[in-house]
Amino acid sequence: MARFTPPAADAMRARILEAARDEFAALGPTGGRVERLAAAADSNKAQVFHYFGGKEGLFDALLVQELGGLHDAVPLDTDDLPAWAGRLHDALVERPWVARLATWQRLERADAVVPALVERHEAAVAEVERAQRAGVLPRSFRPAVLFALVLQLAGVWATLPPEATGTVSAVVAARRRQVVVDAVAQLLGR
Repeated sequence: MARFTPPAADAMRARILEAARDEFAALGPTGGRVERLAAAADSNKAQVFHYFGGKEGLFDALLVQELGGLHDAVPLDTDDLPAWAGRLHDALVERPWVARLATWQRLERADAVVPALVERHEAAVAEVERAQRAGVLPRSFRPAVLFALVLQLAGVWATLPPEATGTVSAVVAARRRQVVVDAVAQLLGR
């Protein structure tokens, strides 16, 4: 059976996104350099502008790819939100750059709304609201607040400041995951 080979344009776009992931996760959208990431992708600045319209468009496309990919890999499960938070925690451990990219977005581009991500977030909040109306989830928090709290708990270990390194290293990986699951269960009153 022949292997699928993506068209050259798709392969180039993918290489640029991969190089951008490394560049922007390390340095953010302001510190990241298009010339450097283009060279890492065996590309050039003109191709970055061709595919993404510029550095901001590239960063937004990267966020959609990485955050969207995370949501696709760990679909929201309102029937068992604690287990879902544990799976989300696992995915964030496997993809440490995702939390870094989201942090850079908050720090440097807080006013830059990415419509595709807003739609995903709104759909997730609506799903939480449906589960609350069905009695699956408690109504102790508004749907958007409950979803935000669960997201923060799932990512807590990835977003602690450098001063907390000792806290993280003092808790073994399996226990960190269990802390997330237990915290979400307690948040839900279980």
